[in-house]
Amino acid sequence: MNIRVADNQAYYELWKSRGAEFITEPIAKYGEIRCYIRDPNGYTIRVKVPHGEKLMPHKHPEDRVYTVISGVFYIGLGDEFDASKLEAYPPGAVIILPGNAPHFHWAKSGEYVTQVTVLGPLGLGYLSAKDDPRSNNL
Repeated sequence: MNIRVADNQAYYELWKSRGAEFITEPIAKYGEIRCYIRDPNGYTIRVKVPHGEKLMPHKHPEDRVYTVISGVFYIGLGDEFDASKLEAYPPGAVIILPGNAPHFHWAKSGEYVTQVTVLGPLGLGYLSAKDDPRSNNL
């Protein structure tokens, strides 16, 4: 089920108070995350990132399969953001990223949507705490 709301944080708080379970708390700094399938062994989500947004170096403990739904998905590998390491993937491309691989994204040429499928629990750790939008004052 997809629900679009004007205020993600208010929606999250209301439904959490009613007993709903969410895969992550809302992150208002960038994009949009939709959870499609979730169980103890994995999940499928869609992530939409607006034009120009950079996701600084981070890693996930689980292996991930990215499918580009729309836009061009730019991803680079490494501990530091380096635009020369970005690879561009068009809609329909499938990218397999091993767990714990430091990487970064950039919505360089416009908004993109990726579908992410994994086996295992959701994890996200930024290499530098200053780059983590969950800890910054938004």
